[in-house]
Amino acid sequence: MTIQSPPNSGSTIYIISDGTGETASTMIRAALVQYSNRDIDIVRCKNVRTDSQAEAVIEECYERKGLIVFTVASQSLRIKISEKAKEKGIPTIDLLGPLLNSLDTFFGTQYESQVNVLRAVDESYFKRIEAIEFTVKHDDGKTLNDLDKADIVLVGISRTSKTPLSVFLSHKGWKVANVPLVVNSPLPEQLFKIDQRRIVGLIIDIESLQRIRKNRLEKFGQDAGGEYASLSQIMKEIEYAEQLFKQNRRWPVFNVTERALEETASEIVRVISARLGLPDSVLF
Repeated sequence: MTIQSPPNSGSTIYIISDGTGETASTMIRAALVQYSNRDIDIVRCKNVRTDSQAEAVIEECYERKGLIVFTVASQSLRIKISEKAKEKGIPTIDLLGPLLNSLDTFFGTQYESQVNVLRAVDESYFKRIEAIEFTVKHDDGKTLNDLDKADIVLVGISRTSKTPLSVFLSHKGWKVANVPLVVNSPLPEQLFKIDQRRIVGLIIDIESLQRIRKNRLEKFGQDAGGEYASLSQIMKEIEYAEQLFKQNRRWPVFNVTERALEETASEIVRVISARLGLPDSVLF
């Protein structure tokens, strides 16, 4: 559980979330525009997934005479928060519960089956949240010290769909890191200390890569005729990548040219699952 707490001043709103709390925070800030004349602190309590964690937040909120807003997938935890807060006279706003209840009514979901469904949803939900957070943190080689915790590591030169693939796979529950290949720059040592079965190389055709890079530069109002999108630079980078992949033959290499993201992601999952002895459907 993580609590981001500002100095104690004015009214206080506590956000209780079993994830990042970003959705609730955005909704609250949008509503608070109508109360710009008030001094309001927002305390975001992330990854609250147990009764004891929720009770700790409720106790702090009680001491500061605050309001609780919560987005929690677990029905039992939502009830716990509501009951404990009511005992202490703390006002609460459940942002997710009423929506789920309305959906239950609309879809005609029975209560008994809903309990089992929520357990499955919770597990899948938490796995996705953890995978997404890990993937964002490990995008473009930003963090390498815990690379061994990645389910999949994508390696490739710039604009070979490393980030889009990473994000897509993370929403399926895979923790993904991606490492850029830069000409004349050695690969990080950490890459060779992890399970090599989890590493995947990405390659793309020269013409497609040049078109993608030019479009990107033009989109951001930059010179599309510079070195980044030049044919000579692209050929140099692709040759460098191919050379590295030949030196590390344990890494399967996927050509992403003109391929749908979903198609490449599905192939990567199939290969990684086979290498690790997992069924294709474990996470994907």
